[in-house]
Amino acid sequence: MLFDTFGYWGFFTLVLVVLACLNNRAGKLALVLLSYVFYAAWDWRFCFLLALSSIANYCFGHWIDSNEGAARKRVVTLAIVFNLCLLGFFKYCNFFVQGFAALFHLPADHLLLNIVLPVGISFFTFEGIAYAVDVYRRQLPAVQSKTDFALFVAFFPHLVAGPIIRPLDFFPQLGNKPALDSNDTRWGLREILKGLIKKIVLANYCAPIADAFFTGHAHGNLTVPAWIGVLAFSLQIYFDFSGYTDIARGCARLLGYRFPANFERPYLSANITEFWRRWHISLSTWLRDYLYISLGGNRISVPRTYLNLLIVMTLGGLWHGASWNFAIWGCYHGTLLCLHRLWQRSLRAASPASEHPWYWPFCVLATFLLVSLGWIPFRADSLGHTLAILQSLPNLAHSREFLAQNWGIWLIPLLSLLWCALDRGRRIQQWLAERASLANAIAAAVLAIYVLQIFAQIDVQIPFVYFQF
Repeated sequence: MLFDTFGYWGFFTLVLVVLACLNNRAGKLALVLLSYVFYAAWDWRFCFLLALSSIANYCFGHWIDSNEGAARKRVVTLAIVFNLCLLGFFKYCNFFVQGFAALFHLPADHLLLNIVLPVGISFFTFEGIAYAVDVYRRQLPAVQSKTDFALFVAFFPHLVAGPIIRPLDFFPQLGNKPALDSNDTRWGLREILKGLIKKIVLANYCAPIADAFFTGHAHGNLTVPAWIGVLAFSLQIYFDFSGYTDIARGCARLLGYRFPANFERPYLSANITEFWRRWHISLSTWLRDYLYISLGGNRISVPRTYLNLLIVMTLGGLWHGASWNFAIWGCYHGTLLCLHRLWQRSLRAASPASEHPWYWPFCVLATFLLVSLGWIPFRADSLGHTLAILQSLPNLAHSREFLAQNWGIWLIPLLSLLWCALDRGRRIQQWLAERASLANAIAAAVLAIYVLQIFAQIDVQIPFVYFQF
């Protein structure tokens, strides 16, 4: 069930009605069962995998909590290995088989397994690792309620594409039956409508242009210039993924649960470090807290710090998929982070020009261009395809004709910048959720629905980008 389909909203309405009729304990159990129904809509067989992950990580948590010293460390290591093996088998088995076959000049076709990637496996395995490590670090006691733990893993708003929910954020919310007030309702509806506009209006407009370019097809009888194709994918992946997150957070709030922010206008970042504080925050903080810090972080030598950044970002790239292109994308961002850190160290004793306000727009533009170049290996089919796109970027032929026929590709970023300027600090959004009169809130909702009605790309069904991860 996709968030942008009527089937999902019928299901969500049913969930709201069921929870309204039950007390806290029965409501949580019903929410677990309904979450499994949601997951079964993708492939019912993988419900057994989801249950296995839940049972195993629940048991690991108690096993870790009941041990001390070296035994405690062995158990948490075993829990991490279990989750990584689960992820590795389904996501990376064929990748390693192909590498092995290429190394020893063997026919790969006879060695590959017919493995279907379970949707959302990258997210719920990382949440299992986070739980085991938090219990090991004594930041969280082992959860006693099986229902609470099953809900943590299977809760459907974040199950298939995140955000990655941290145990320390989620379990404290399960004590009492969620009590919704008007602010929660208005906030949730605001996020859902905002997310639907991002996905159905903005991302779905950019997606066919990006797909046409990266697959080598024409769009509207015109060849897509390389720089426009790259820009289209940059816009698509942001509006698509942040739109999904907005809908997930809005649905969770209407059910009485709060998810942390996952995007904070990342394309307005003035440097690559700031970008990773604003982009896919749940993944970047997970990598920081459970991998980067475990490797030593920046508490050791400077060269080791740079090596840690490269390792973490390369593994973060591979988290997205079993492809060398994802590894290149992660290594590229790791290199940018290292270069930015070197640049900061070189300017530490001086008064950099970057402190002046006029410098900020140039930094934002440069960061956006660097990030957009990084999306090329992320989206391209191979390294050869990536190099071909990079070589074609200076070719501006057909750009004027394409922009004239597809005016949305320049109007969308322009209007987005105008909206960010008007809604600095999200003051308008907060006013709608907290202080606006009921009449004003209803008028804003009607306007949002009108925008969806007029501009939504309803003639195509485009899955959310991050469902494949």
